[in-house]
Amino acid sequence: MPARLVPIADAPPVALTKDVTLVGRTEDCDVRFDHKSVSKLHCLLVKTDGLILLRDLGSTNGTRVNGQRVRRAALLPNDLLAIAAFRYQLKFGDVPDDSEDRPDAADPAGPDAEDDGPDEKPLDPRSPPLRLNALPDAYPDKPKKPK
Repeated sequence: MPARLVPIADAPPVALTKDVTLVGRTEDCDVRFDHKSVSKLHCLLVKTDGLILLRDLGSTNGTRVNGQRVRRAALLPNDLLAIAAFRYQLKFGDVPDDSEDRPDAADPAGPDAEDDGPDEKPLDPRSPPLRLNALPDAYPDKPKKPK
């Protein structure tokens, strides 16, 4: 499914055509911002079915999703993304940007469609337990004081 970053204010539009998109200031990046606020290798965007996975690559000015500075995140349609000073809204599909206001842009199944619940299988009880990553997904609001 096509995905794009619709600019908010003074930012260039970005079409996410590749499955993995490297964003930064160097010429080797797939999406290049020639601005000093963007790190040489700023972040990585991975397109999956229905969402975009984001990984900040240790950028100086950070990457924010819906106003929260993050190290990594899963972006859903209409999420707000800030790459340093460049702000975007994530859109999926080939519909115009004002599609939410149109009555024909509703769920194709209709408002009375039944939801059968999640299509996922339950986890196998024999599978190994999940391990938590030592790094948090978002930066804490206040730095912790050393002990």
